[in-house]
Amino acid sequence: PVLFLWAVAMSTTGDKILDTALSKIGEKSLFTKELENALERNEVDLVVHSLKDLPTSLPPGFTIGAVCKRENPLDAVVFHPKNCGKTLSLLPEKSVIGTSSLRRAAQLKKKFPQLEFRDIRGNLNTRIKKLDEREDFSAIILAAAGLKRMGWENRIGQLLSPEDCLYAVGQGALAVEVRAKDQEILNMVSALHDADTVLCCIAERAFMKRLEGGCSVPVAVSTVLKDGQVRRT
Repeated sequence: PVLFLWAVAMSTTGDKILDTALSKIGEKSLFTKELENALERNEVDLVVHSLKDLPTSLPPGFTIGAVCKRENPLDAVVFHPKNCGKTLSLLPEKSVIGTSSLRRAAQLKKKFPQLEFRDIRGNLNTRIKKLDEREDFSAIILAAAGLKRMGWENRIGQLLSPEDCLYAVGQGALAVEVRAKDQEILNMVSALHDADTVLCCIAERAFMKRLEGGCSVPVAVSTVLKDGQVRRT
């Protein structure tokens, strides 16, 4: 049999509310609710999320059918063109760094107290355009995985080690959410499953669930899988 797949583009609450910091919106399903509604109405058969955006408790009737092999989970610094070749520690005092993440801001304020951190929202295209075309920001912080998937790896000026900034739960991994009873789709997406990524992300999400974390709580991790054992910071 021949299987035909086509993508349906959708916007979520998190995509639409661009004038408020994520930590202040107070909703744990900012980037998933509309997609799950379409899944429930059988308008789509599977939805793909950045795992870091997926709440640790899914609505009844849904399950994660696969977690794809994790990309680099670290955070990255994209510098304004005038700061090309610098690092955060080399930026002038009071330089403004853009980030939409309370987790990133909380850690980096402690590591780089001489810098200022200001909220910046929008998709990757929008944020990089704001950086390049204005003088508001000296640099912005983004997930390295997203930049690589968009083909913009060359814009990464500095990778932040876990010593500088622990990353988000599930960052760098993609999750495929499906209807729990749809065995045909479950069988199909199981080929995408990466066992090592799943072990690390299960540990991270269990940690997050225990803390009842979300966009409004700066929960961060660093996970290493060695000899079948998960080690998490």
